[in-house]
Amino acid sequence: MNVLLIHGMGRTPVSMLWLRHRLQADGHRVLLFGYSPTLETLEGVSGRLLRRIGQLEAGAPYALVGHSLGTVIIRNALQRLGDRPPALCFFLAPPLTASKAARRCSRWWLYRTLTGEMGQLLADEAFMAQLPMPDPVRIYAGTAGPQHDWLPLGREPNDGVVTLDEARGDVPEAVLEVDAVHTFIMNDAAVIADIRAQLRACQPG
Repeated sequence: MNVLLIHGMGRTPVSMLWLRHRLQADGHRVLLFGYSPTLETLEGVSGRLLRRIGQLEAGAPYALVGHSLGTVIIRNALQRLGDRPPALCFFLAPPLTASKAARRCSRWWLYRTLTGEMGQLLADEAFMAQLPMPDPVRIYAGTAGPQHDWLPLGREPNDGVVTLDEARGDVPEAVLEVDAVHTFIMNDAAVIADIRAQLRACQPG
């Protein structure tokens, strides 16, 4: 199957290399998709993703794997995929709602400069709420973040950036909780094993 890997904010396609290696070992054609939140808009990146999907073989099934902001890009592009939706979507540490971390950081000029429009949209509750959700979807929510009253996320289970509730959204039945932190969740053994199993189950025959 064709599998597109889309990294998160502050990362590059390099962050997805180990996951790509493991999926390629199963015979999948794995493609990396890169972008820059500092230099690009969400609509611009979503348009490039749509064009990349359009370059896949006609009728060939494909899956999308997004990490953090990568899941927002996928959701923003979904409504324009028309009659060629993904066979499966995998969301790694997704902010399905406006995240507390983004709302807090959006006040800082350095965050606004480095993350551009997309960083601001992560803090916009109305925008995040109107994004469509793929079906089927598999969500991986990390719970290895610190929990203390004096930390920004308090004692809520979290991955260090996104809380468990923010990652679950309205689809808790699609969530697999893993003992992983936000930045490296794509390298977690349980996450990789589950993605491989889900892709095998989705393969024709």
